[in-house]
Amino acid sequence: MKVCSHNGQDIAVLTRNEHCPPHVHAGTAKWDARFLFSFWHNGVRLWDVTPARNEPNASVLEELRQVLKLHANLRKARVLWWSSRQTVCLENHYWDSADEEVVVRKDRRPGTLAIQSASFDPQAYKTVLQLAGQASALEIEL
Repeated sequence: MKVCSHNGQDIAVLTRNEHCPPHVHAGTAKWDARFLFSFWHNGVRLWDVTPARNEPNASVLEELRQVLKLHANLRKARVLWWSSRQTVCLENHYWDSADEEVVVRKDRRPGTLAIQSASFDPQAYKTVLQLAGQASALEIEL
């Protein structure tokens, strides 16, 4: 599902055989770049390019990353990912309320709480985390 285009290259959330973490694809017939995005912060980063031998120069990849970071495009990517996958890929991770960040199991530190469930509310544009031992959910406004 198309998020947007930039210089003739589509940025899209694919819907078949996709997997966590949340990401989009962009590229040409010669290469495919994947960019990671999150449901708890607004950062976007390059994940990989295949095949590596056809990787475009860094400025092309940075332009694509910046286009995806635009509020409207990142919002659309999240909505498309959620509508096709029904996951924000945060289950079985941990929430560090002191640093307000998600921590993976191997980097778990004292004071973090297990994320028991996580969902995305596209209308309110927020992520909802149910944390272990907490009666009320944590809402992250994006």
